[in-house]
Amino acid sequence: MGADSGRRSRLRLGVLLGGSGVLLAGCASMPTSGDIRAVKASPRADSQVRVEALPPQKGAVPSEVVAGFLEAMTSDDADFATARAYLTPEMAKKWRPQAGTTVLAAAPVPGAAREGGRDNPGIDFPLRGRQIAVVDDRHAYQAITPSKYQKTIHLSRQSGADGKEWRIDSLPEGLVLGASDFQRNYRSVNKYYFATGRPTMVADPVFIRQRMDPVTQAVVALLDGPTAWLEPVVESRFPTGTTLKKGVKSLTFDDQDTLKVPLNEKASGVSTSQCNRMAAQILFTLKGLPSTRVGQVELQRANGTSLCVLDSDQADGYAPDPFATRSGKQYFVDDKSRLAVLPGDAGNKPSNVPGPLGSGELPMSQVAVARDESTAAAVSKDFRHLHVSSITSDGTAASSLVESEGGTPETRLSAPSWDGRGDLWIADRDPERPALLRFEDGSGPPKEVRILQGLGGARIESVKVSADATRIALLLTEGEETTLKIGRVERDGPKGDPVVSIAELRQAAPQMETVTAVSWAGPSRLAVVGKEAGGVQQVRHIQTDGSSSAAAVLPGLNSVSTVAASDDESQPLVAHSESDGIVRLPPGGNWQTVVIKGSSPVYPG
Repeated sequence: MGADSGRRSRLRLGVLLGGSGVLLAGCASMPTSGDIRAVKASPRADSQVRVEALPPQKGAVPSEVVAGFLEAMTSDDADFATARAYLTPEMAKKWRPQAGTTVLAAAPVPGAAREGGRDNPGIDFPLRGRQIAVVDDRHAYQAITPSKYQKTIHLSRQSGADGKEWRIDSLPEGLVLGASDFQRNYRSVNKYYFATGRPTMVADPVFIRQRMDPVTQAVVALLDGPTAWLEPVVESRFPTGTTLKKGVKSLTFDDQDTLKVPLNEKASGVSTSQCNRMAAQILFTLKGLPSTRVGQVELQRANGTSLCVLDSDQADGYAPDPFATRSGKQYFVDDKSRLAVLPGDAGNKPSNVPGPLGSGELPMSQVAVARDESTAAAVSKDFRHLHVSSITSDGTAASSLVESEGGTPETRLSAPSWDGRGDLWIADRDPERPALLRFEDGSGPPKEVRILQGLGGARIESVKVSADATRIALLLTEGEETTLKIGRVERDGPKGDPVVSIAELRQAAPQMETVTAVSWAGPSRLAVVGKEAGGVQQVRHIQTDGSSSAAAVLPGLNSVSTVAASDDESQPLVAHSESDGIVRLPPGGNWQTVVIKGSSPVYPG
């Protein structure tokens, strides 16, 4: 993930000291010698390695101006003042780096210079690359299918204090960065909003600059409102138009780790209840920032008086999945087609759950356990029937919810999935009657879910609904390829009987040629099994916006057919390997076989 090679000759790396130690963060590469030691970071220190660009040299030729400008875009300059020095005065005023970022697989490569025509004197430099993502003006990242990128930078001679100098007078809007520079300069942060009509937090991932006061950036991004893709299903408790108080450039903590957030007049009249929810949004948003400890948040009126104070424990009541840390149990289908609980240690034996699903009365192929762990849904051995039963007591009868008429197991029911509202989801893969079905509160009758766009002629292979019930991950097969897409779960009509549909399906892993398995692994993160073109199977973490990094690739494992993760990211990953059985990956560890014979490992959800 180091900086793009061959582009640092004109950059100066400054190492800034903070607290009592030096923190080396980000992924910039720099010449060094001697050993590298881990040091304790200051509680709120931002990344200590800064990259500073050099201004244009006197008499620089056009190719040097272009190269210098491209390098300056990768720097840590707060307002890109050095990059603007390569532009004409008019363009320096017009250029908006915050308008968005084009992310290329590698650093942009200037082509051969071309002289402009009579109507456009000067020099053109084609800018080429392979685009893999775009970041919009609301900081939302979206991975795309890699495609050719070609734009043009135009230079003209400008009169200045030192005579005529070449400067850029036309260029693409926003920033253009190679992937490694983007990963070094930006970090992903989850903003949090409330699911529409419900007191449940929903993660909205955005990218902010690594070393430019990330706390203040994250709060400002939160106040700006949700990203366009998520906006239809979430709402903010901050009144429209709420910003930081005029003149506030940076937010500060007191010695009790309280973050004070002065707001403008738009928020001065809110109730205590609304203010607490506003503060909860900030607390959840800042929780994901590395090296940031926030004990509580105090929101202040424009006149400086306190609106409310909320601590982290109080904010936890709005968690997307209140059951995420309930037991940490992992379930699976044993070698006798019964629902069982994986042992805590590999040396112990698994235990079967109470009721017909654990007794073998209803042999199963795949299973999903409700998030409160009182009920489970199981697909029959032949993939034709869906059953739901209690897993807390014996003697309870199982309900049969639906029957597929597909001709083979592969064209019948998928594995089921529970959302955080208590609804059960499943796909009927029958080519003659394909359907995505939802069972309210885990009981019949089934209600078909409409997919508004993005499905095309693909068949749903797998369904995984997020804990907050606003997003759905679908594995879709078309021809020989199985791809991963994320959709937005929309609810319209009466609250008691809404029409549920899936909108704006978008690719979540375009870099993968085929995807085998997927599981939610946090508020905006997925555990994905798949492979890139010409590559081998990988298990890796991917954000719902499609962003990833080399560090997200997990230790290798052969022939993985199923993966399961918890919304509690401290819990181990679990998978089924055809060669190794049910295996477990603790954080920072290696895969360990837990049960040799079994299949379909799952966490509640």
